[in-house]
Amino acid sequence: MSSKTSSAAPLSATGRTTLRRHRERGKTGRADLYAILDAGLICHLGVVVDGSPRVLPTTYARDGDTLYLHGSSANAGFLAADGAEVCVTVTHLDGLVLARSVFSHSVNYRSAMVLGTAAIVRDDRERMAALHAIVDHLVPGQWAAARQPTAKEMAATSVLALPLAEASVKVREGGPADDPADTALDVWAGVVPATVTFGSPEPATDLRPGITVPGHISRFPGTRAAALDER
Repeated sequence: MSSKTSSAAPLSATGRTTLRRHRERGKTGRADLYAILDAGLICHLGVVVDGSPRVLPTTYARDGDTLYLHGSSANAGFLAADGAEVCVTVTHLDGLVLARSVFSHSVNYRSAMVLGTAAIVRDDRERMAALHAIVDHLVPGQWAAARQPTAKEMAATSVLALPLAEASVKVREGGPADDPADTALDVWAGVVPATVTFGSPEPATDLRPGITVPGHISRFPGTRAAALDER
């Protein structure tokens, strides 16, 4: 499917990925890029459609040094992205940084931006493997537990591939960076952490009696059931 590059290899900076502001927040390791992409569930695809910019949220998965995005075969954004320059971003909000001054407020985050030429995957085997990766990226084990797609469903589904050849990673962590003079103010300062959590699985209203929640879902990280199992 995709090429494999060592996670120890550094990201090659380009004119488009070199940070201009807060360069100290930049990460140059390919492992940093992989970690942010692998931890996310939604990406945003930036593409020009008929001369107008659009940003499309969608699901995705990484396989080696290829990012696969899921969409409809009739999606105008995917059609426009085929063979075109695009930008894909993934961002994690880790906390709200509250400072003593309004100017010094910020957020803690991990973000990745990938630039490159995208291509619609037309090889049937690669497309099926990419969809497998996307489904299991959302909930590991779900692909094997569900019915496999039909030829009609595959025809209605599009997969976009983007090489991870040009990317930048930026991370902000820690507390507020107030001016020294502001530390004497009677204003609370600190960080409100932010995390993504999942609730207990809710069965479909038309679920047949006797079908229980499978283990790969009840053990899904962040769910209440998984938290109870960890006790």
